[in-house]
Amino acid sequence: MQHSGEGKKLVILGSGESGVGAALLGQAKGYNVFVSDGGALKPAYKDKLTQAGIRFEEGTHTLEEILAADEIVKSPGIPEKAPVMQAVREKGIKVMSEIDLASRYTRAQSIAITGTNGKTTTTLLTYHLLKEAGYNVGLAGNVGHSFAEQVIEDTFDWFVLELSSFQLDDTYDYTPTVAVLLNITPDHLDRYHYRIEEYAQAKLRITRNLDSNSYFVYNADDRLIQQEYQSVFVDTNDLPFSLHQRPDIRCAARYVSETTLRLDVPQVQDEGPEDVSIARSPLIGQHNRQNMAAAILAARVAGLSVEQLEAALPSFSNAAHRLQPVGEINGVPFINDSKATNVEAAWYALDGVKAPLVWIAGGTDKGNDYSTLLPLAREKVKALICLGVDNAKLRAAFDGVVPVVEETQDVREAVRRAAVLAQPGDVVLLSPACASFDLFKNYEDRGRQFAHAVGELAKL
Repeated sequence: MQHSGEGKKLVILGSGESGVGAALLGQAKGYNVFVSDGGALKPAYKDKLTQAGIRFEEGTHTLEEILAADEIVKSPGIPEKAPVMQAVREKGIKVMSEIDLASRYTRAQSIAITGTNGKTTTTLLTYHLLKEAGYNVGLAGNVGHSFAEQVIEDTFDWFVLELSSFQLDDTYDYTPTVAVLLNITPDHLDRYHYRIEEYAQAKLRITRNLDSNSYFVYNADDRLIQQEYQSVFVDTNDLPFSLHQRPDIRCAARYVSETTLRLDVPQVQDEGPEDVSIARSPLIGQHNRQNMAAAILAARVAGLSVEQLEAALPSFSNAAHRLQPVGEINGVPFINDSKATNVEAAWYALDGVKAPLVWIAGGTDKGNDYSTLLPLAREKVKALICLGVDNAKLRAAFDGVVPVVEETQDVREAVRRAAVLAQPGDVVLLSPACASFDLFKNYEDRGRQFAHAVGELAKL
């Protein structure tokens, strides 16, 4: 749907990838654009705005300038309680996300993917499946380049978008062709008044504009989705998926064996159910079987055949730090799952690796409850190496459950001890269950340092 921005003032709050993209698109569509960032602009983004002749400010928000806007595009990182947002809300100016702005100006269909865990893997896999099948497809949202900037040229037929709950909070008009909801577990609750229901409803905003021409792919095994989706009135094509036989619900995708996913999507299948083999997929673990079910369903609805799906699965390479093999020492594989920054993600990793484990965990505790990990730890973990500044809570949870518990604040020492404690047939798994900010810049830094330490020790 085309809107003219002629003569209208568009203010962009925040100048990251999405903010700068929104500014460039706004200018291309005739808006008078102003960018305001309370922090510092990255040099590359500053150059982009300067070259385009777009006015901006950094280190401050000039309210007089901002409150003169007809519309505002807000960065997902700016909380509602920020003074600038309170002033904007008081004035009643329309606030939207970059996603909403971009969706006005694209003719492409889109697949939008959200959930607490697994978003990036599912988004990248869906994009990979479509691209391998020859589709003219773009990648945007939390991964890839700005959606808005890609829409300036608008050359793609399809987009695959990864969307966080923060992005969805400011999305009103955007309508995906296929909406995907992977799971809802407690995370970011500080932004939602510590109410899981409020966070769940933020995720379910992805369904708000769906109609009989759209599809909603969701995890039928997720209790919160089942509970909260009942209160959402949407007339769309529901496509639930499950890891199990579900006599209570007709699933569009369910596993009939470890390696066979059965699709039952009458809307796009000419005949009865179809079986897709995932035997040659490189992804491991239960959560990746859910991610694959969601991606395969979305791609099937987008028109891929079973043959195209099976041909593309083996060549998928996931983003780094997600159950990523990074080397072997004395025949023992080392796996980097640094992205597992919460208990749920660590549970999936411990469950997914089918071998005795030396587990490296720890970091900044986000109020974690480790009780769900205890049965898996008791069954599979031979040794736990705590890698954090304060490991007291981890030790309290796992001392006596795991035979050997050690601690260190040095990733190289953690790798050395793991190599000593592991025997052939074991796997060493870095799956922290915590944030990384005590010893590392972020989870990527933690994962890179771990992989580097494994590489160094393997050379000795």
